[in-house]
Amino acid sequence: MADTLEFNEIYQEVKGSMNDGRLRLSRQGVIFKNSKTGKVDNIQASELAEGVWRRVALGHGLKLLTKNGHVYKYDGFRESEFDKLSDFFKAHYRLELAEKDLCVKGWNWGTVRFGGQLLSFDIGEQPVFEIPLSNVSQCTTGKNEVTLEFHQNDDAEVSLMEVRFYVPPTQEDGVDPVEAFAQNVLSKADVIQATGDAICIFRELQCLTPRGRYDIRIYPTFLHLHGKTFDYKIPYTTVLRLFLLPHKDQRQMFFVISLDPPIKQGQTRYHFLILLFSKDEDISLTLNMNEEEVEKRFEGRLTKNMSGSLYEMVSRVMKALVNRKITVPGNFQGHSGAQCITCSYKASSGLLYPLERGFIYVHKPPVHIRFDEISFVNFARGTTTTRSFDFEIETKQGTQYTFSSIEREEYGKLFDFVNAKKLNIKNRGLKEGMKQSYDEYADSDEDQHDAYLERMKEEGKIREENANDSSDGSGEETDESFNPGEEDDDVAEDFWKIGDGDSDRGEKKPAKKAKIVKDRKPRKKQVESKKGKDPNAPKRPMSAYMLWLNANREKIKSDHPGISITDLSKKAGELWKAMSKEKKEEWDRKAEDAKRDYEKAMKEYSVGNKSESSKMERSKKKKKKQEKQMKGKVEKKGAASKSSSSTKSSAKNMSESFKSKEFVSSDESSSAESKKEVVGLFGGGLCWVLFYLIPTGICSS
Repeated sequence: MADTLEFNEIYQEVKGSMNDGRLRLSRQGVIFKNSKTGKVDNIQASELAEGVWRRVALGHGLKLLTKNGHVYKYDGFRESEFDKLSDFFKAHYRLELAEKDLCVKGWNWGTVRFGGQLLSFDIGEQPVFEIPLSNVSQCTTGKNEVTLEFHQNDDAEVSLMEVRFYVPPTQEDGVDPVEAFAQNVLSKADVIQATGDAICIFRELQCLTPRGRYDIRIYPTFLHLHGKTFDYKIPYTTVLRLFLLPHKDQRQMFFVISLDPPIKQGQTRYHFLILLFSKDEDISLTLNMNEEEVEKRFEGRLTKNMSGSLYEMVSRVMKALVNRKITVPGNFQGHSGAQCITCSYKASSGLLYPLERGFIYVHKPPVHIRFDEISFVNFARGTTTTRSFDFEIETKQGTQYTFSSIEREEYGKLFDFVNAKKLNIKNRGLKEGMKQSYDEYADSDEDQHDAYLERMKEEGKIREENANDSSDGSGEETDESFNPGEEDDDVAEDFWKIGDGDSDRGEKKPAKKAKIVKDRKPRKKQVESKKGKDPNAPKRPMSAYMLWLNANREKIKSDHPGISITDLSKKAGELWKAMSKEKKEEWDRKAEDAKRDYEKAMKEYSVGNKSESSKMERSKKKKKKQEKQMKGKVEKKGAASKSSSSTKSSAKNMSESFKSKEFVSSDESSSAESKKEVVGLFGGGLCWVLFYLIPTGICSS
């Protein structure tokens, strides 16, 4: 028989909610790891008192009772797994796995039995339902009645908040069954009462989550936060982890307490308690216990009189009472030497700490992500600027966290950290690509030789020259400027020109000249200039330096662990410069061979495309010829229209010379105000027509 059994997708029933995880049974005991919180429940084999197999809503379930009264429930088993589990319990735990089904008759009259921390309501020998007494927040009594109130469950859509039991009176003298019932409940219920004196008190501590200043009273079993508005009582059993994190300014410290279940204030849930301390603040602390009690309870971890930094005293006391390790940042160091990275999560700016087994972000909202729940990470370009990037984390449950606005100098350090922790990187291989894009857009003020940057500039110049050579002599049309006033220019757009004239003198005021547009250099059509690169064209050969760099890049990385791409390029440039002439000749020969292969491939490529390019050239010449013919026709029509307009204007002047002096003087004022010269352009024949509008409505042309 196997020494261990493992089951995936098993659900643990805790306070009315089902938490999925992995269950492992071994000779030493039973271990369950919660997939969501990472919390581990470890039950020693020697502590097991009873095992029950029963049918539940999620298939079949296993209920384990320990000798000290604790109850553990695990659901999600298949019926076929009973025999395997039963044999394992007999062989390793020496327990019979009993089959006991729940009663489904629907009766509400039965017997209440208290067993350890469990209240069981039975009908006959079969249980109807069970209530873990740790879920009870309050117990009140009435006449023949007991009311149980429960803690609200945040993970469930609907929470059971209250149950009432009717207890009939008995004939026994001196024993009140209602009070006996209530005392049994309260002895095991999770009802926090601040009785007795506190071990110590820390006054006016700055708390970031929940925000405010609180007095922290340390009791033997719970922590009491007393503020001006709210009070919180936190049992030590709800503390998952403790973190002590240095601020980036090296003058402050964060002390973070992870809670499950969280503390509540209305509809707000606080999964983390974050305290902020100044490193310069000291305190002298005296515990409210005698020295023998301190030595007996804390076994040298605490003393009656202590002094030191405030954050050290708080963390030391919490570590001794909660009995959990304090997590601090590991070996990670950012670009500035700090153990954290400045970034933004959602709408707030904060600090991301890479730890030895996860990431933690403080402070609004706090986030803790363990490595074992990460599916992959991703490095993405910043959405607003090229001087920053985003760090994305996706968990196995599908939740995505995006930490944005991280300075690009932190990229190399963070990438190396993630790579060393063997996390899956979604865009692996992008490390050099990202640095390339940053180098292209950044303003470099460095005087040192950057071989990578020089190559990028050289390739850009070559691409520009090729684009200019390919566009010359292609016969493409250019945009023409509109220059009115020139004799042979064609009119390029419709317009209306309005000017005043004096009919009494027979002469015209010079019309306002249209603004002359200066000749501009012909521009290539934008569509034509942005030609896409042929993917079938042969790729340009690398230089001797680039061939050498590609062959030796990994060696340089191994010789200088953690080196950034910019530093690697500088180091490569120095090594290449110091290389002997004989070694360089070897790479020069390889570069010459690559160049010959490229030229040969280009010849084959150009022969294949020659026929296609000749066809395109013939079609362009034909199009140009047709446009030239159309332009000639338009010029002829324009000349004809000008001659006709000149004859009409001479006839008009002759008729005006025969007007009498009286006629001219009588119409002088009115004609000066109303006569308008209108020049119209009609798209069909491109002709000029002059209209004189007279108040009487008569029109002469």
